[in-house]
Amino acid sequence: MPDFTHLLRPKTFDTLVGQEHLSSQNAPLRVLCEKGVLGHSFFYGPAGCGKTTIARIIAQIMDMPFYELNATSIKIEQLRKIFDQYKNALQKPLLFIDEVHRLAKNQQEVLLPVMENNSVLLIGASTENPFYSLTSAIRSRSMLFEMKYIHHDALNSLALRALAHAELTCDEEAKEYLIASSGGDARAMLKLLEFASSIHTHITLKILKSLRPNALSAGSSEAGVHYDLASAMIKSIRGSDMDAAIYYLARLIDGGESADFIARRLVILASEDVGNANPQALTLCTSAMNSVSKIGYPEARIILAQAVIYLCASPKSNSSYLAINAAMQSVNEGVMLEIPKNITNKHENYLYPHDFGGYVKQNYLSKPLKFVKLKDIGYEKKMKEWHNSLT
Repeated sequence: MPDFTHLLRPKTFDTLVGQEHLSSQNAPLRVLCEKGVLGHSFFYGPAGCGKTTIARIIAQIMDMPFYELNATSIKIEQLRKIFDQYKNALQKPLLFIDEVHRLAKNQQEVLLPVMENNSVLLIGASTENPFYSLTSAIRSRSMLFEMKYIHHDALNSLALRALAHAELTCDEEAKEYLIASSGGDARAMLKLLEFASSIHTHITLKILKSLRPNALSAGSSEAGVHYDLASAMIKSIRGSDMDAAIYYLARLIDGGESADFIARRLVILASEDVGNANPQALTLCTSAMNSVSKIGYPEARIILAQAVIYLCASPKSNSSYLAINAAMQSVNEGVMLEIPKNITNKHENYLYPHDFGGYVKQNYLSKPLKFVKLKDIGYEKKMKEWHNSLT
């Protein structure tokens, strides 16, 4: 069985598929790397998007010894042994730590001195944004680069290379499913092709579906029809058409879309399009998302259908969506008001509403701003009536 992951791993930025914002000629990461001045960096993004590959390319371009570790099994003694080995060396190593968000605080403290004196180039990788789990001392010494799902065209190019390399043939519908069901994960796509090639040198849709009945994840690599189906389902729910929404849900499921992706889209819609017109919608969809992640297909289809019908039958309000967009635009345009002293941490002249029956008028902004416009729809109408009664 060919090891496509190893055989086709890119050795240069030019042969890397996807991540053009990092690998193109004028991309800041590539420029810093080729000039030999890249500093400590952290990559985060979905599985199989090339985090380890880019770290190896950087080590090769900057001519640095490469050490690959995982935060789940790393030991402080192991780190110190590497540091001691290069203490007085002219060449410094590149230390790559995967799952970096799992580093314990004491492990992070061991890294600080070598980061400070630059005796080691540290690169971390994670499927989560690691800046939430790293100490401020490490964050201030590092750069953060986001990596994305590998898009359809890039995966298609990689699939063609793999097929040619192993002298395999593949039906067009099988190739499309190979790409679409991998959810932007190049490693997952190549692994599926490896196993399929052990069954037959001509890859068919039947073979692929026998190995992977359903898509893996977010479907960001899928062809236009899958984007269109997801869009059609969302717009049908927004338009309260139950039959259309259920139809497009069935099309998505039949096409191999993951239950997790569909559920996440419903959670977003519950807040963006239903909002406080029916606050229970967000609770139900969040519960559905948690449920399908543990249950999976085929039963997950029932949970998704319940959520879709509930959203269709709910009153719609996008007031929260509009309000946060307006507030974010205001902040981005430089509206930075001084916080009134009565609501700062010093509590100067703060009036505690519960001492006044639950509400007391006082300043919360140093000058008036208006972003929220509640609508006369569903439960939001009751919220508006109660809020208006305060003034």
